[in-house]
Amino acid sequence: MSNEISCPIPSRRRFIGAAAASIAAASLSQLVFAETNQAAIDVAAPAGGDKSAIRPLRVHVPESQLVDLRRRIRATKWPERETVTDASQGVQLATMQSLARYWANDYNWRKVEAKLNALAQFVTEIDGLDIHFVHVRSKHKDALPVIITHGWPGSIIEQLKIIDPLTNPTSHGGTASDAFDVVIPSLPGYGFSGKPTTTGWDPARIARAWVVLMKRLGYTRYVAQGGDWGNAVTEQMALIAPPGLLGIHTNMPATVPDNIANALKFGEPMPNGLSGDEQRAYEQLDYFYKHGLGYALEMANRPQTLYAIEDSPIGLAAWMLDHDASSQALIARVFNGQAEGLTRDDVLDNVTLYWLTGTAVSSARLYWENKLNFFAPKHVAIPVAVSVFPDEIYAAPRSWTESAYPKLIHYNRLPKGGHFAAWEQPQTFTDEVRASFRTLR
Repeated sequence: MSNEISCPIPSRRRFIGAAAASIAAASLSQLVFAETNQAAIDVAAPAGGDKSAIRPLRVHVPESQLVDLRRRIRATKWPERETVTDASQGVQLATMQSLARYWANDYNWRKVEAKLNALAQFVTEIDGLDIHFVHVRSKHKDALPVIITHGWPGSIIEQLKIIDPLTNPTSHGGTASDAFDVVIPSLPGYGFSGKPTTTGWDPARIARAWVVLMKRLGYTRYVAQGGDWGNAVTEQMALIAPPGLLGIHTNMPATVPDNIANALKFGEPMPNGLSGDEQRAYEQLDYFYKHGLGYALEMANRPQTLYAIEDSPIGLAAWMLDHDASSQALIARVFNGQAEGLTRDDVLDNVTLYWLTGTAVSSARLYWENKLNFFAPKHVAIPVAVSVFPDEIYAAPRSWTESAYPKLIHYNRLPKGGHFAAWEQPQTFTDEVRASFRTLR
């Protein structure tokens, strides 16, 4: 009997049902989202009371919920057009109206729903919270387990394109020795994971939960990968240094030296003596802090104030698109009809997941919880691999990277790609993950 998730209310949901005590039993009652007075997820205890049981999960959104989404999109109250000819005032009206037309008239959620249900998905309770994760084992012997963590405004949707290349490398230009078992959890408050109802779910606590998850899955040796919040969590795992964690890979490393950070913080001139790559990284960071950090500041200070993005699908989409200038420009080109690494469906699969799970505000709270300096080196002592994509918030220079990670085992600057590297450039990203961990097998 399948375990399905239904979503009759986008921002008020509750899991109801009984679950079997193990995957083998796998006889689950239907999970239903029903209206509650709090934007939280309650997960009924499995049969037998074993909350650590790993329970299969399926997704099914009632058609009424999709009809309501389209109605809300069509009822959007639009502002006037921006008074400039570029995106310097934010996501442009033409981009959002193009997105809205496609979302309301042509987008098909059922396609991504089918992709999700074709994967092995599970829920298990860790530290009092239900954690959702995808777990795909390779058919190849001695596959290396990897836990991959997404960021904001991402989700497991970001990693869907890399699952088969990593688990089934012989069908994607690799060899059996490149195979991985892939574990992709949803961060707390994101997607189908539970929404924390108390404070304290910061990157360090999530990292501890991920260590428990890998142990619960029976893995005694594994690697970890992440970008954005995924990097913050992955580096915290590395600081815990559980015996089974062999090394980590990041596509958004934390490498900024103190003198660079202080100059940026206090508006001082660029330090003298920087190489070309270091100057470029400084300029990227300077632009981001001056022009691209608004969303993060609001979520870090007042996440609960963001009621509008929980209520309006277009408001939510605009907020998510305006993450960084390069990604926003790429997405604008996509909705202007140009072919890019992402498609219109890619973008809307991710936004729609946030909408249907009612996680606009709960995901934002991670910024409030975090007390880490995002780009400051964390003194990671285990092996680290770094892939640098040119359109990331900043392209980490080799000099900064070598200083931040004394056991750097791989560093590569790629010719194309940005913040959503696995999503936008899945083949390049797959090649980088394979190369990064080859010496640790």
